[in-house]
Amino acid sequence: MEQNEELQRAWEFAEHTHTSIFLTGKAGTGKTTFLRNLQQHSSKSIVVVAPTGAAAINAGGVTIHSFFQLPLSPYIPGIEIRDKFSFSRDKLRIIRMLDLLVIDEISMVRSDLLDAIDNALRKYRRDSRPFGGVQLMMIGDLQQLSPIMTPQDEELLAPHYPTPYFFSSRALQQIDYVTIELTKVYRQQNLTFINLLNHIRTGNLGREDIGILNSRYIPEFIAPQGSGYIRLTTHNSFADRYNNDCLSRIASPSVTYHAEVKGTFPETSFPTASELTLKAGAQVMFVRNDPSPARLYYNGKIGHIVNLQKDKITVACGDEAIEVSTAEWQNTRYRVDDTTGELTEDIQGTFTQFPIRLAWSITIHKSQGLTFEHAIIDAGSSFAPGQVYVALSRCKSLEGMVLATPITPEAIMTDTRVSEYVSRQQDEAARSIERLPMIKEAYFRMLVTELFSLGAIWQCEERLARFVGEHCRRTYPQIVTIHRELVTDLRTQVLEVADKWLPVLRRMSDADLHSDATLDRVKRSATYFHDTLLKLFEPMFERITDVSISNKTTASRFKELVTDLFQTTKARLLLLDAIAREGFTIPGYLNNKQRAIAEATRDKSKKITRRKPTAKSTKTSDSSTSYPTVNQPAEPVEKMPKVVKVKKEKPPKEPKEASWIESFRMFGDGLTPTAIAERRGLAESTIWTHLTKAMQEGKLDIHDLLDDSTIDSITKAVENFDGVPTLTEIRERLRNKVSFNEIRIVLTHLNP
Repeated sequence: MEQNEELQRAWEFAEHTHTSIFLTGKAGTGKTTFLRNLQQHSSKSIVVVAPTGAAAINAGGVTIHSFFQLPLSPYIPGIEIRDKFSFSRDKLRIIRMLDLLVIDEISMVRSDLLDAIDNALRKYRRDSRPFGGVQLMMIGDLQQLSPIMTPQDEELLAPHYPTPYFFSSRALQQIDYVTIELTKVYRQQNLTFINLLNHIRTGNLGREDIGILNSRYIPEFIAPQGSGYIRLTTHNSFADRYNNDCLSRIASPSVTYHAEVKGTFPETSFPTASELTLKAGAQVMFVRNDPSPARLYYNGKIGHIVNLQKDKITVACGDEAIEVSTAEWQNTRYRVDDTTGELTEDIQGTFTQFPIRLAWSITIHKSQGLTFEHAIIDAGSSFAPGQVYVALSRCKSLEGMVLATPITPEAIMTDTRVSEYVSRQQDEAARSIERLPMIKEAYFRMLVTELFSLGAIWQCEERLARFVGEHCRRTYPQIVTIHRELVTDLRTQVLEVADKWLPVLRRMSDADLHSDATLDRVKRSATYFHDTLLKLFEPMFERITDVSISNKTTASRFKELVTDLFQTTKARLLLLDAIAREGFTIPGYLNNKQRAIAEATRDKSKKITRRKPTAKSTKTSDSSTSYPTVNQPAEPVEKMPKVVKVKKEKPPKEPKEASWIESFRMFGDGLTPTAIAERRGLAESTIWTHLTKAMQEGKLDIHDLLDDSTIDSITKAVENFDGVPTLTEIRERLRNKVSFNEIRIVLTHLNP
């Protein structure tokens, strides 16, 4: 396959720099394919999010609101989002080991939502840099679907944001990012049609273009039986009415297939109907690619029902007939693999149904990302910028397109703010590409200096030393002395040495930084800092377990400070040890960093020792700068057997697990108890009982469930009663500002 220079540049910026990227391009230029290759081959720790459930499922990620646990209300800069429920420890671990955040369908992400992401990353990574220092890859086409903005939200946000688009994000304006536009179109081949679509996309439609376009307006067009035409319309109600009308005209009996939903799979993310009513002769569209080696169908392929049976449906596509079984979609969440220490996807729920839907008509919105051989475009009621372009660009050719209503210049809506932004970014992109070699060198230097930036350890120890000095001065004077001396030794033996070494690395020329002498010195420096930190902290962690504090709230805070220090110190020790043994390379550093954070977070022993050599990462990336082979979307197979059976792989049966585990898992994915109760059809009090069980089992800490002020107020109220108070008495003492569920959580914590 030919080498695509634009994809190569995107790969180099994503994999070999820390520069954030806006990857854009016309429809059909390979943006989604690039994302899949990036997920498969990158050595970085990647999380993929998208603004809607359907887009997230399509991109193999999760929704923005679910992952970052954001409210659905607008985000107002300067107003802190109050966390009713903290992130789980596993979610925090994922966020802190994150290298690259991919946001798909960025055109639909509002500016305030991007700033809410920035706020969450800064807070939970404890990093004041924009987006907590995480590299962004924003993928999408601003000329397609735009953000949804209600009049109420617009009134709230107008004083803070000049536009609703992502590029008005305050945090984004604080970072340097590069725009890479993909220009090679894989979907269409005819140059006249490609130019026409480009004029529509940019809002530069001339009289000649209108004439070419409306030459496809055919009033009262009736698609020939079996021709595979699909009608694209602007509203769901139009599509449903048209499909039901077409289905009712078929005399054959109907059959309804019920989907099987396991675990958590939001209804808004269902890829097809949960109750799928079909008849022989109905026009349908496949809603996923065939996972079998035969690749008999693809997402968007049109066919007609030939036969309906209980466990299979036969769909005719031209001269071929395909026997189709049910397919399974997965709703995933991210977790850290306990064995490899790498970021993996955990299945949260599944949706099993035949991978088809009625397809005489679908909405333009649902056609996003699909390709059609034949389509009837009914865009006369278009109401948003980019809608007409999305509809027309689904077609592979001008000849395969029929207009149900003529297209007028007024229907081609573009936003001048978008056009001006795109024009500016194209100029910036050329300059950034020229600087790519320098940017790659800066990334190498950034990671080397990051290895020896040890201030986070000192901050954790300094916080713990202050706490011990305040609360343990009388009961554990020796522990207080140990921490006072440790803070001093840490400053003189570690921080001051690092402060002399880091400027040397920053001033060094690129050639010297890559020299064998410098890389050997990096290994020896890693050995020094590892051995010094080990010498300082090993005896302290042996003694820290001797401390016993009777006050529950104080003890909980002490445990939290010790855990933070242990995890921060051990993760850096493991990383330094790996570099001291293996030397410094970018893929090696990133993989060892991920494993170190995972292992340190998982370790409950509070013991710090030199780790043994571990197996190499299972990731497929190496230090090559070449972009992996781009697998273009599957196309129809021209010659196939008359009937081909697609075998369904039966998933292994899973043992039934306790109900509280499912609630705990959903909570870990960012859902609130209220949302969990709604999804599971249970009472909210039951969900709180499940989470209390998770806390008793050591899966959750009380601080994962309640904020410090709530814990403190309930604890003080309980301690002020002479006897054993009732829940109502406690709640009344607190003027009904807390719930019974919150009181039960604290009482369980105080009396385990």
